[in-house]
Amino acid sequence: MLQAIGLTSAPRRDRPPVVDDLTFEAPPGSVTVLLGAPGSGKTTALRLMLELEAGRGVTYFRGRPLHRIGHPAREVGVLLGDVPGHPARTARGQLRMLCAAAGVPASRADELLEVVGLAGLGDQRIGTLSAGMDRRLGLATVLLGDPHTLVLDEPTDGLSPRERSWLHGLLRAHAAEGGTVLHTTGDPREAARAADRVVTIDGGRLVADQDVSDFSRTRLRPRVAVRTPHAARLAAVMSREARAAHRSVEVVAEDGSRLSVYGSSCAEVGDAAYRHGVPLHQLADETGDAGPAVVPAPGSGGVRARGPVAVPARGPGCGPSGVPVRVVLPGPASTVAISQLPPPIPVRPARGPLRPLRYELRRLFGVRTAALILATVLVVSAGLSVVLARSGRTPLPDLLVAWPDLLPLPPAAFAAGLLGALSFGDEFRYPALAAGRGTIPRRIGLLMAKLAVSGSVALLLAVLSVLVDAEALRLVYGGDLVAVPAHAPQLAASWAGLSVGCAWAGLLGAGVFRLTVAGVAAVLAVPVLVVPLVQKLLAGPAVRSVAGLPGRLRELGWLQWPYEVDRWAMAVVRVVAQPVGLALSLSLSILICAYVFTSLRGRARW
Repeated sequence: MLQAIGLTSAPRRDRPPVVDDLTFEAPPGSVTVLLGAPGSGKTTALRLMLELEAGRGVTYFRGRPLHRIGHPAREVGVLLGDVPGHPARTARGQLRMLCAAAGVPASRADELLEVVGLAGLGDQRIGTLSAGMDRRLGLATVLLGDPHTLVLDEPTDGLSPRERSWLHGLLRAHAAEGGTVLHTTGDPREAARAADRVVTIDGGRLVADQDVSDFSRTRLRPRVAVRTPHAARLAAVMSREARAAHRSVEVVAEDGSRLSVYGSSCAEVGDAAYRHGVPLHQLADETGDAGPAVVPAPGSGGVRARGPVAVPARGPGCGPSGVPVRVVLPGPASTVAISQLPPPIPVRPARGPLRPLRYELRRLFGVRTAALILATVLVVSAGLSVVLARSGRTPLPDLLVAWPDLLPLPPAAFAAGLLGALSFGDEFRYPALAAGRGTIPRRIGLLMAKLAVSGSVALLLAVLSVLVDAEALRLVYGGDLVAVPAHAPQLAASWAGLSVGCAWAGLLGAGVFRLTVAGVAAVLAVPVLVVPLVQKLLAGPAVRSVAGLPGRLRELGWLQWPYEVDRWAMAVVRVVAQPVGLALSLSLSILICAYVFTSLRGRARW
């Protein structure tokens, strides 16, 4: 059971709310259609129900609001528009990634591909799918968690009649198993074919809540569609002859030269036009839409035009949807609260994936971008190291990481930063975790998973680049050039720290500013801006030393670690004390603080 009570959107700039005091129910075991013309507030109503837009009201999904449901994907399946997936990701890869987010086995992806008729297209990329196939994939993402309630916005928009028939069959099958289905449409005939119950809204307010049989009887009626250059004359003729014959014939003036004649036939209309010399350009039997409300046009003699209708009140102290409102009485105690206003609807942040590490791995390796970046940077690094070794003036440590003086960063470190920036940048560009919200969840589990995966990939890239560069130097110039440099452990720690630091700087930069370019800029800002600033600050001679720092830390701490740890701690301090290490540490600290601040600010809004 889905119950929407008092849904009202927040008004903007002295304009009336798009949705105003909307109340209706969608019972289980049936398909409910929210019907309305474009701009009537259908999509806004769904967003209010799903807590994607601020306003007032409350929506219960089997007795609980959405934010009180522990695992929303297993209770409510939502499709608002197209699938927000990376166009280079395969349909199966997209579903497997979302399986990790929903906490269901990866085998569920193949099951749903079979259900929606995409079993043979699982390896096809999302960007190459047709509109119908994309909608099938969207339904598969909705059904991943086996939800009880489906909420869909215009699911048949742009589909062929065959695809529409298939989609309606799938929705009816879900309702037949006891599920609740609510979807929007602007086509009354489609609502009559697909729904068990039709909720009609106009201007954001409830107009009618009907069983489909009542809807078809009152809204959809057989008619004769007529097009003639003398529409007014033919309408007068039909009305006059109907009154003379004491027959119930209704003529509705449509746009331009069109008429809709109810209660007659093509033969009768054609004969009347022939007798009075009225030319006809079109004459056909149709099932007409009588509109959500019609009123007689004054003095039309039976001809009527479409227009609004006043919705009668449902009782004292009730609004148009039957929800009690405040009544103001004269006198000292003037305000008597019959009931309070509906509760506010805050926009809550999206939930993070239930299996964040698995989700991040499938997100990273589900497209070829990461593999292409890794292969490209290894080739560039090897070629650059060979060119640098030719002159004989580049030190061996710089040769092994291919770091010339002209570049701000080695290719491998820059690639690690780029992969880190793509980790968050692609999330904002293709928000699979938060469709319809415009942002992705800032959850600690997701952040830690991204930090772990990006750091591991950066370490792998750092090791591979050194090995590939060393092998390239050995093949071109012989084995005498490549040797283990002095202070190898300290150099290895510095190289690993630089690679991981660049990856995390790109990740946090993209997470704070929601752009991949911002993440790349954060990576390049470290050597271009922060390192020169740190070097200028450290240019003077040092009169103090940090020697003995591990021992002093031991005195402050409760735990007594082995003395061997002191040597490693001092090595870390020496690495961080270098200008590049200090600049990278400072940059990461600033980015972490900015990320935490933006996360807390987003939570404070609700």
